[in-house]
Amino acid sequence: MTADRLTTLETQLTHQQHLLDELNAVVTRQAAEIDKLTRRVAMLTQHAAEQIADSPANQKPPHY
Repeated sequence: MTADRLTTLETQLTHQQHLLDELNAVVTRQAAEIDKLTRRVAMLTQHAAEQIADSPANQKPPHY
């Protein structure tokens, strides 16, 4: 293997490793954001269900 070819391969490997590190950082941030949004949706869903259950339309009239 010639020195130029080896240098080219090492350069490509370095660029690929850098790109892989950047992509990993993006995926990690996205996973954290998805987890946060999932918890928020669950909280809002629970809050909406409580509001519906507490609404006057869902309560029995006092004479029942």
